[in-house]
Amino acid sequence: MVRAAGKHTSARLVLICVGLLGIALIADFLWASSSSSRFALIGANWAPPVSLLTPITIPNKGVDSQKNNTTTGRVLSATFADLPAPELKWEKMAAAPVPRLDGAAMQIKNLLYVFAGYGTIDYVHSHVDIYNFSDNTWGGRFDMPKEMAHSHLGMVTDGRYIYIVNGQYGPQCRGPTSHTFTLDTETKKWQNMPPLPVPRYAPATQLWRGRLHVMGGSKENRHTPAVDHWSLAVKDGKALEKEWRTEVPIPKGGPHRASIVYNDRLYVMGGQEGDFMAKPGSPIFKCSRRNEVVYGDVYMLDDEMKWKVLPPMPKPDSHIEFAWALVDNSVIIVGGTTEKHPITKKMVLVGEMFQFNFDTLNWSVIGKLPFRVKTTLVGFWKGWLYFTSGQRDKGPEDPAPKKVIGELWRTKLNLGS
Repeated sequence: MVRAAGKHTSARLVLICVGLLGIALIADFLWASSSSSRFALIGANWAPPVSLLTPITIPNKGVDSQKNNTTTGRVLSATFADLPAPELKWEKMAAAPVPRLDGAAMQIKNLLYVFAGYGTIDYVHSHVDIYNFSDNTWGGRFDMPKEMAHSHLGMVTDGRYIYIVNGQYGPQCRGPTSHTFTLDTETKKWQNMPPLPVPRYAPATQLWRGRLHVMGGSKENRHTPAVDHWSLAVKDGKALEKEWRTEVPIPKGGPHRASIVYNDRLYVMGGQEGDFMAKPGSPIFKCSRRNEVVYGDVYMLDDEMKWKVLPPMPKPDSHIEFAWALVDNSVIIVGGTTEKHPITKKMVLVGEMFQFNFDTLNWSVIGKLPFRVKTTLVGFWKGWLYFTSGQRDKGPEDPAPKKVIGELWRTKLNLGS
């Protein structure tokens, strides 16, 4: 009787093991099918110059996968974050006077005006520095208005006047302001403009058809995405109206996206939903992490005044509001942040440059940066693409953000035909 019971027990164990193995095989098949479909969908929407869909195997027990990896250049262990991209020759130029995170920048001719930003999480800048592309020098520092936001700004220029829209006032995760200003770059004089209906963090901001457009951003709690879209008639640094006009809402809200006008069309690219918030009850408004969803969506507004969906970016990309430059018939986007690391759940920085061709509506990955970095401030002058400031990665094997920098780099762009 004892032996018979033992036989039955053994048989049951064998059946259980076989069943579990079958379930595992089915789950693995379904995961593989889902991943293949996702990659195929991405590939159908844009035209990369190289194959971008080669998965990187996640190593076990902390083994360095680069030791046995035959791919040249930087390879990120345990994530799909890095995309294969051509190596570029980067040249280090004169560093900015101060390091900046979440600053802002506008280029007018051969000058790059660099505004505000965090120096550290507990200290924010309240001045403007100017870089001269012609002689590789920084100078001409001057102060911002006391009421002006220090980070998460909306900003655009008409070639002389710079329009500045609200943002975060103070360090850590303090509240936003609805103040708006213009700066006359020839006289260095500031003027007030009508405040936004409500404050916003990092809204997409552009001049289009004689109106200053402000779109999306985060609401007053810094986390909830806003889809509001307002505009104000402006000319020569002055508002022609006393109140903002409500426009067609943006399809997806949130901060940290690029906004471009090209060929009389208004584009917004990338961004995220959600952001850090002030810790409840904290007297210093200490930043507290919340769930964020980064996306690569691209929308366009034209004569019909209806948002149209265009091919998405090569991968989700945020913190790019001043990380772009118009070059010929393309926009070049430099760095940013993408989806969280699949294992550590930490923020992952972007180490590539993307090109969007407005004529073909195709995306390309055109080169690697010297390191992964977010909130870059970008300019383009006489064939050279420049970026400065931001927060760089911890190193080639760790895409998480670490050091806030003031470095300035440039590379010669050769986009071909």
